[in-house]
Amino acid sequence: MKRSTSVSSLPCFLLLFMAFTRCATAQVHQMPAYPLISHDPYFSIWSFSDTVTSSPTKHWTGADQPLIAGITVDGKKYRILGQEAPQYETILPSAEEKAYSLKYTEARPSGNWMNEEYNDRNWKTGEGAFGDDVTFAKTKWVSPDLWTRRIFPGLNPEKGRLFLKIRHDDNVEVFLNGVNIYSLKGWTHKYLYIPVPDSLLKKVGSGDNILAIHVANTAGEQWLDAGLVRQTEVAGQPVEGEQKQVTVTATGTTYDFVCGPVNVSMRFISPLILNDLHLLSRPVSYVAFQISSNDHRTHTAQLYFSASADLAVNVPGQEVVSSKLSTAALDLMKAGTKDQPVLAKKGDDLRIDWGYLYVGAPKKELPVQRISGRELRTDFPSETISDKPKKHLLLLGYDDLYSIQYFHNNLKPWWKLEPGSSIEKEMDAALDQYPAILKKCDSADQRVYRDALAAGGEIYAKLCVAAYRQSVSAHKLVKSPEGEILFLSKENFSNGCINTVDVTYPSAPLYLMYNPDLLKGMLNGIFYFCESGRYGEPYAAHDLGTYPLANGQVYGEGMPVEESGNMIILTAAIVKKEGNAEFANKHWKILNQWANYLVQKGLDPADQLCTDDFAGHLARNANLSVKAIVALRCFGMMAGMKGDQFAAKRYTNMTEGMVRQWEKLAGAGDHYALTFNDKNTWSQKYNMVWDKVLDLHLFPDSVYQKEIKYYLGKQNAFGLPLDSRKTYTKSDWILWTATLADNQESFESLVAPVYKYLTETPTRVPLSDWHETLDGKQVGFQARSVVGGYFMKALYWQLHH
Repeated sequence: MKRSTSVSSLPCFLLLFMAFTRCATAQVHQMPAYPLISHDPYFSIWSFSDTVTSSPTKHWTGADQPLIAGITVDGKKYRILGQEAPQYETILPSAEEKAYSLKYTEARPSGNWMNEEYNDRNWKTGEGAFGDDVTFAKTKWVSPDLWTRRIFPGLNPEKGRLFLKIRHDDNVEVFLNGVNIYSLKGWTHKYLYIPVPDSLLKKVGSGDNILAIHVANTAGEQWLDAGLVRQTEVAGQPVEGEQKQVTVTATGTTYDFVCGPVNVSMRFISPLILNDLHLLSRPVSYVAFQISSNDHRTHTAQLYFSASADLAVNVPGQEVVSSKLSTAALDLMKAGTKDQPVLAKKGDDLRIDWGYLYVGAPKKELPVQRISGRELRTDFPSETISDKPKKHLLLLGYDDLYSIQYFHNNLKPWWKLEPGSSIEKEMDAALDQYPAILKKCDSADQRVYRDALAAGGEIYAKLCVAAYRQSVSAHKLVKSPEGEILFLSKENFSNGCINTVDVTYPSAPLYLMYNPDLLKGMLNGIFYFCESGRYGEPYAAHDLGTYPLANGQVYGEGMPVEESGNMIILTAAIVKKEGNAEFANKHWKILNQWANYLVQKGLDPADQLCTDDFAGHLARNANLSVKAIVALRCFGMMAGMKGDQFAAKRYTNMTEGMVRQWEKLAGAGDHYALTFNDKNTWSQKYNMVWDKVLDLHLFPDSVYQKEIKYYLGKQNAFGLPLDSRKTYTKSDWILWTATLADNQESFESLVAPVYKYLTETPTRVPLSDWHETLDGKQVGFQARSVVGGYFMKALYWQLHH
């Protein structure tokens, strides 16, 4: 059960202040996880708990990226942000810390191979880690099984708890001095820390010891790396401040605390303003504090804030270097890895390990900054606190040097395009512009909320507010060598692809609403790839690579109807929003090619994948057919806007006929089927929403309403299933489907279970768009940009009011 919050004990003046300042924005107080620092797929820090002091702050992937803040009040210490991550001392290094050698064999050994006295003289000697990718592994391993033996000297059992540190792919058995200490069927994409039983500690106290491991590859990638660590104690921990409330807006997250006789407000601000590209791309967030007495007496207080250098590493064992510097207005601390492997890695569950983290404090506040190990700490001066609030400000920035590799060209971030740009100048500018930026953020918060409220009501507005920063910060803004805007998404925890078309497609409504140029930036790379001859298929590409390397499609097969339809529909949405066909004109040849493909292949699709590829291949997919029909009507609309009335008429007549055929093929009495060949199925026809939003006038209203009526009878506690095959769903598609409703009651009936999921899911990670409708648990995916699709109803409202 999620933890509830209360404001009953807050002083009256603070309650009135909070009510006044937040009345114009949505009161979002419950989320699966809370965005703190939100800029791009690498600079993205979250709290995974309702109370921000209950767990360490984390990267969206779940890796610890600790931020800590606290305040000493009249000599008593309170913590108001984060939690100290466990600290470990290396006993037996893993490969991420130090190279090591060991004995191994790929042939099944006989006897007690896991015991110290076993004779392994015929085994090979190799260096860890082992894996199939020698880019990262020291010893290549591609056989089905691997057995390893690693001898190490005795340890002092009195020095603290011992942990096995291991990352493996796939099934593993681990033995310490012949005793099984860990077994798992499966794999882990990160290092696990497994406590060694206390009964074994004395057995490692003298003489030689043996860490023996068997790992078996069952499918896919292969990996083994392991070591031993000891947990160290951290003395003098402060008590937790009493969190009274957390409030999330489009651009910020605010925590209200009571720390004994003082109130503390802590606001995280990431100014993701979509119509200001320089500000949007500037990788600088603010942490603003406000402290006041709550008993009308004066008190002595001192605030501190620390950030870990782990914000600049992929894995904690990487060596970092840190330094102090200053600008005209800021005292700064800087941290980054020693090796600086710029754009050297690609993949899904990765953090950035190049570039530099910066923590800045205004000089005028007389901060004291110090670096201790991996901690970058800022202490503000001790001060007297009264009823009049005292304010403090910190800035967190990240200079990634180069952000994206685009067809083998390393691209700088957008903010760095001007000659002479530097992160120090950007942070100074961020400080100087803070009052103006704060006003922009407040205005954006109000606009996002009010637009969604007018479009769909209070619950819907809260969903949109919760989605905003997650969607925006799942992209990186750069400029192509050809001078075009590129706004490139990462498929977070779905495969790590960059600029996937069927991720752009659901994300689009948010960007169509507030800056269509960003949607162009989501399409430009795909247009370039397909128009340049690098791709070579008659249909649109799926992706541009694996983030952050956009060198060409890596997905194993195409989605011919899906991606061709997506590209045409989204281009049409842009020209509809802008009122001219200029963007379509630039790409008319390839759009015409894709339209011709859909004419031939779209009405009754062959066995293929669509965006819901996790559900598997599907032939004669009725919803995919809808996409093709809508796309062809969009193509005709754009032809008309170009002045080609003959083509416009041709595609209008063609698609009207296709709709009539579709109704017959998909009709299943009181609803329309999942596939044309099985009338005992059903599915959400979310692709139909563009017909309504873009005023294409293709499908009769009776089709919409027949489907909506049927869906209302198929809902579960946490939403409408995607289709009749499974009980899981995609929340972005539910919001699209709900937009087909012709009345607020039906719309809210479909949206309310998604809000229940937002506020009651037991899975505490950044919002997942793929969840189970029976219990609200995440099925897969998290922190993806597709929640920008929640804005579909708001987009419809904007285009029609």
